[in-house]
Amino acid sequence: MYTVELRRRAQKSLDNLPEHDFIAVIEVIKHLADSPRPKGVEKIKSAGLWRIRQGDYRIVYSIDDDTKMVVILRIGHRQEIYRLF
Repeated sequence: MYTVELRRRAQKSLDNLPEHDFIAVIEVIKHLADSPRPKGVEKIKSAGLWRIRQGDYRIVYSIDDDTKMVVILRIGHRQEIYRLF
């Protein structure tokens, strides 16, 4: 079991999502505690981070296997999220 931490920027993005998308993204984040590399996850090679899709939104995070921690760095729409890296 991993600990999941949301960075402030990710929390702000999450809070601004429409309710339906908010609930769906929260469910994905909850499942990351059990399995930080679920089916469908991809590694962002240029940044050494991971991303998972939920509808039109992407969740970008890092995994620290030594401390069993998943840190959610960004949550954003698919058209905008990759501009950050």
